[in-house]
Amino acid sequence: MTALEAAAALRARKVSSVELTVQCLAQIEKLNPKLNAFITVTANTALAEARKADEELSKGQDRGPLHGIPVAHKDLFCTNGVRTTSGSKVFSSYIPNFDAAVVQRWREAGAVMVGKTGMHEHAYGITSTNPHFGAIRNPWNPECIPGGSSGGSAVAVATGMALLATGTDTGGSIRVPASYCGLAGIKPTFGRVSKFGALPLGFSLDHMGPLGRTVRDVAVGLQAMAGFDKRDSTTVNRSVPDYLPPTGEISLRGVRIGMPVNFFYEKLDQQVDNAVHFMAYTAQDLGAELVDVRVPDGRQLNTVAQVTLLAEAASVHEPYIRKQRASYGDDVRTLIDMGRVLPATDYLQAQRLRKRMLGVYQNILKQVDCLLVPSTAIFAPKIGQTEIEIGGTMEDTRLASTKLVRGFNALGLPVVSLPAGFSNDGLPVGCQLVGRAWGEQALLRIAAALEDRAPHYKRAWQD
Repeated sequence: MTALEAAAALRARKVSSVELTVQCLAQIEKLNPKLNAFITVTANTALAEARKADEELSKGQDRGPLHGIPVAHKDLFCTNGVRTTSGSKVFSSYIPNFDAAVVQRWREAGAVMVGKTGMHEHAYGITSTNPHFGAIRNPWNPECIPGGSSGGSAVAVATGMALLATGTDTGGSIRVPASYCGLAGIKPTFGRVSKFGALPLGFSLDHMGPLGRTVRDVAVGLQAMAGFDKRDSTTVNRSVPDYLPPTGEISLRGVRIGMPVNFFYEKLDQQVDNAVHFMAYTAQDLGAELVDVRVPDGRQLNTVAQVTLLAEAASVHEPYIRKQRASYGDDVRTLIDMGRVLPATDYLQAQRLRKRMLGVYQNILKQVDCLLVPSTAIFAPKIGQTEIEIGGTMEDTRLASTKLVRGFNALGLPVVSLPAGFSNDGLPVGCQLVGRAWGEQALLRIAAALEDRAPHYKRAWQD
């Protein structure tokens, strides 16, 4: 079931929240030893929450579409009384006495938490191969990575261990796992969702968002977590519209979709290129106009985002790495060390260039309603694979996975990722829709129209 299908079944009394929760817990028991999606499973409290949801729904107390739905939270969101590790040894014994804003809002919406999902250490990486908790494996091919850093959340949703999950995205950490695991996910506008209670990585780059089987599932997940929070000074006090796209075929007549003629369609796996262009022609068939656009230098924008993250992550971890250096994995420790010696002038120059490039993108998005680009240039690489061949040349796996997503964190623009197809070997690939600030509603509508016409999510993973 998708989350919305489960919500409809709950209200039709075809299934109970307890039954849904038991089913998800059974999937966890069966699959987690193989795929390693969860760090902590909260079976007892989940069943108690499910019984409460069933009782409330039976009395007509309906909190909305997440009421009674089993969900999972990435293990950097603080959860009251439940260990929150950030995938690290540094926080391996940390038990918060409060909920993160995202957790609190989903709890208030009636969601049932089945556990905390694994991730790349400190959310600083895209493989989810964790030196402390083990590698998380892609269900479509367990020899491959699921993407990161929200790898556990993606695997949980893809396999029915949860019907929705939370993620964070600092350099693609929602959209890369969505692409590699055949899911939908959204990185909303910076300031749309509160970061309160999420263990940070990059102050100005961290975005909170949901992962789901479908665009509409993601829409209701975002609906329940979005909005101003006085505890997070970066949230913006503006109204939250209804994100759920309408049912039935959605026309895209009058919609202008930008197709970049530079950077985003260079050095792609040919099967990725074919899949994303199929989605573009699908949009055209629904009435959209495809418009060629030229974007700023993507490599330069990626450098801006990388410099920003190096400096901000080093600042976040300075109090911990001085005292617990040996507790960090090699890859994350190296990145933090690089940030600690980065000149302040480089960081400041990056912020100047960042502002200038945002202005260019804003001008482009005045001419088109969104951009359509691949989420990742490749399909999921193998665990431990450091280089991958694209078009006859070798590229660093990490850079190949993030080069099409990272820049949009620096810009703070909303981006929806959704499935675009599969490789000949059966691995998923995703495409991204990039929109105007605060334009999540329009993006989700376009994404739903594409998903309805090309429902790749229906090719569900099978054990």
